[in-house]
Amino acid sequence: MFSDIQLSREEAEQRLRWTFGIDHFYDDQWDCINRLLHGERVLLIQRTGYGKSLCYQFPAVVMDGVTIVFSPLIALMRDQIASLRAKKINAACINSEQTAEENDGILQDAIDGKLKILYIAPERQENDNWRTAIRHIKISMVVVDEAHTISVWGHDFRPAFRRIVDIVNLLPQHTPVLAATATATRRVEQDIQSQVGNISTVLRGNLMRDNFRLRVVLTDSEEEKMLWLADKIKELDGCGLLYVGTRANTDIYSRWLDYLGVSAINYNAGMDAQTRKDIEDGLKNNRWKCIVSTNALGMGIDKADVRFIIHTQVPVSPIHYYQEIGRAGRDGKPTDIVLLYNKAKGNDGIENDKKMPLSFINNGRPPKQQYERVISLLKEEPLGERQLIMKTDIKQTPMRVILADLQEQKIIKQVQYDSKSKRWEYQYGAPQLDTRAFEQLRQAKLRDFDSMMDYVYTTEPRMKFLCDFLGDDFHPNLHNCDNTGLAKWRVPDDMELQNKLQDFFNNLFPELDVETKSSNLVNGVAASFYGITAVGNAIHRSKYENGGDFPDFLLKLTLKAFRKKFGRMHFDCVAYVPPTRSGNLVRNFATKVAQSLRIPISHDIIKVRQTDEQKSFETTYNKRDNVKDAFAVQRQGAFSGKQVLLIDDIFDSGATIKEIGKLLTKDGATLIAPLVIARTIGGDKI
Repeated sequence: MFSDIQLSREEAEQRLRWTFGIDHFYDDQWDCINRLLHGERVLLIQRTGYGKSLCYQFPAVVMDGVTIVFSPLIALMRDQIASLRAKKINAACINSEQTAEENDGILQDAIDGKLKILYIAPERQENDNWRTAIRHIKISMVVVDEAHTISVWGHDFRPAFRRIVDIVNLLPQHTPVLAATATATRRVEQDIQSQVGNISTVLRGNLMRDNFRLRVVLTDSEEEKMLWLADKIKELDGCGLLYVGTRANTDIYSRWLDYLGVSAINYNAGMDAQTRKDIEDGLKNNRWKCIVSTNALGMGIDKADVRFIIHTQVPVSPIHYYQEIGRAGRDGKPTDIVLLYNKAKGNDGIENDKKMPLSFINNGRPPKQQYERVISLLKEEPLGERQLIMKTDIKQTPMRVILADLQEQKIIKQVQYDSKSKRWEYQYGAPQLDTRAFEQLRQAKLRDFDSMMDYVYTTEPRMKFLCDFLGDDFHPNLHNCDNTGLAKWRVPDDMELQNKLQDFFNNLFPELDVETKSSNLVNGVAASFYGITAVGNAIHRSKYENGGDFPDFLLKLTLKAFRKKFGRMHFDCVAYVPPTRSGNLVRNFATKVAQSLRIPISHDIIKVRQTDEQKSFETTYNKRDNVKDAFAVQRQGAFSGKQVLLIDDIFDSGATIKEIGKLLTKDGATLIAPLVIARTIGGDKI
């Protein structure tokens, strides 16, 4: 659609007051809007909280047709749609949290011209109904929000975003396009320009945040990070976010804060949609002092007064860090930004806090042999995504990266086999796999991480450092960090806090979420997290270093976890998971548990076929297959009418526990409660 709307700034601001209740545009906002009204393609790089959304919402209202907004942020969609509808602007979104019927109805409204703005998550472009509908929607403008995700050089590249480019390239030349982001280096800026094509203007704003109080606190252990939090968090104004590296750590740190009397809750992408929404709403309403989260929380949350952001895990680049801290202090008031960094070195000589980001970077693209394995399988026959995952034991996320890369290199293509299934086919005569770009990207990300480490140890103004990295040349003299006058914050040397932390660890009993409709399993408990305390080392010595039976301190800790979780329950017998390679370790441990609790022990669960160690598999599918039908009850009916306490050493995916739960349920057990020594930190998400 050709767009060339003649509207003076005075006329536009009059309409702005009527529709949005805002008196004036910023000069840069009007510059962007005016260019879009005249059919230009614009890249807008402005800090979080600047008002980028108004730059497309206002022209969307003025233009004739539907503005399509691609955004990865479901929380942002919800907030903006509610705000737009309150202003009598018809807006809706297509996303995975809605039913197929709801999404189809919204698409029909867009086709019928009943909407002004339609938000859609990029991954939804795979939906056939969307592909059909887009050909019949009268598009007035396309917006790519979080546009850095188009670029492979960006900090959150998502393959689905690249498909947006295909739609943009099909638009008539003078259809306005806005690509917007708060974080883009010069290299990312250039890549977005080449991806979107025909961008006539780049509007780059001042990224400096002079209301931030930036600090780095160096520690010698994870425990010292927790001690620092105990000492300082109650002094911080308002409410804020604590970012951690893993889902398990969201649980650990939120429990620690609760233990200290600080209102806190954990949040991660593994939670169901309604729970996440409830926590997001609670954040806006200051329901807690602190939300402990992976970096899944924050993007798109409409809250201007987040008063502090603390990281316990160093991000992989300054651009990641700027994006995440940019969610705070959008009201311009003083805001504390703290990075806790564990500088202690492991046996390999590498600082401990470097290991997770380095692993993330080095494994950002799957190994070349995994690409070759997928190509080899598809040469034999067309396969769907799930079939490929099961045959290759590659997790879902890296599998989708592989498929997107192979499709882009025209080595494979996706075809519709019937109304319900799609498969990937090898293209005979296809070019050879080219992984040179992957290695270039890995090296670039390693350089970015080196810059992040420079930030940790820099002696120059920290805000200046971040702005320089992002290509923002405007930064006057800054005095808002621990290198320019703010007090240095350090870990307290407080024996009382250390004793409190030890007591916390001695009572940290992770939940095992195993309840299913297909069995009488109830959620269980672990005595500890594997790797958090000495528990993991002790288990490893016994299993893999001929260290003998699990030591007595593990028995005492496990019994303590039992009493806290199941102390008031009656059990008829103790059973245990038969070993894969650890001999009688679990049997001997279960016997000691049974003796301590004075509950009869059963040896009736047996293994009927050999299995591999679960840790040797990557995906849930294959872990399930590894133990499927691998166990039996030696004496049929041995568990009939009984409540069973089921013992194992390590809990990871839960596949083994669930398989035995179904077996014992079939044998007549009325309740099966798992009790294990340790739960792994990561688990196996696919």
